Amino acid sequence: MAMPLPREAAVASAPGATLGEWVRSVQRRLGDAGIADAGREARRLVARVAGVAPEAVIGRPETSLDAACRAAIEAAVEKRIEGMPIGRIVGERAFYGREFGLNEATLEPRADSETVIDAVLEIVAKTGLDDRPLRIIDVGTGTGCLLVTLLAELPLATGLGIDLAPRALVAAQANAERHGVAERADFAIGDALEEVSGLFDILVSNPPYIRSDEIAGLDEEVRLHDPVLALDGGLDGLDVYRKIAGRLESVAPHGWAFLEIGAGMRQAVCTAFEEMIGRRMDWRVWQDLNGLERCVACQTLFPGVRE
Repeated sequence: MAMPLPREAAVASAPGATLGEWVRSVQRRLGDAGIADAGREARRLVARVAGVAPEAVIGRPETSLDAACRAAIEAAVEKRIEGMPIGRIVGERAFYGREFGLNEATLEPRADSETVIDAVLEIVAKTGLDDRPLRIIDVGTGTGCLLVTLLAELPLATGLGIDLAPRALVAAQANAERHGVAERADFAIGDALEEVSGLFDILVSNPPYIRSDEIAGLDEEVRLHDPVLALDGGLDGLDVYRKIAGRLESVAPHGWAFLEIGAGMRQAVCTAFEEMIGRRMDWRVWQDLNGLERCVACQTLFPGVRE
């Protein structure tokens, strides 16, 4: 990742020239800035900018860093102290044991969204679908973390990722290639399910669900660095859920829909979905690691529609 050179004064006050010295210095500075888990972030930042494997930080701390590399690390540290998320600085973030590349049009994959993966894999296993060539559609795919992860975990599955942002699809395609599932993944520009044709067994989505009037009050790391298009869910946060529900019968008439939700949104999301569909649904709920309801799912089974 290209980094602008820092000021001469910053370079002059920098630590020595080895990997270990820089990790210790960065950890101290991040800690002084109040950044939680400064040690882990320091190791990740230095390793990524220096272009070395993470284990080299511990296994080969005597590795020499040239002046350009030290300058790039210095610039990255300044960005982190100023509030830029480390994922944005290094250009990737871990999700379900895999690294996913980011760009300006994508959200950073977050651990909360791993709840959706757990939910899908649980239902697939319980219903005996894991030995079938499932078709998966991911609405608002972003980095592709949901679709790519599911394709990696379900080797017989194929899928389609939809997003309004063309640049997000660039990241998703690159991540599919990175994780060896590109031949089973397609990506297309679209607004929810409006122009989707074909039938799918599983729908997943982490849609925008922040109310428009709440965007300004989000933490700076989110408000200043995540794309608004991927955050803003409209006046009540439910716009995209309604769009999905309105076309669900045409896209997944006999399948499952898995939706990530914000804290405290379960009832509102389920009600909005049922109002659009016109009938009650049998909902299942999964909590994230913090004990918050994070994913809801329903089996579609539209009456009168052939499989």
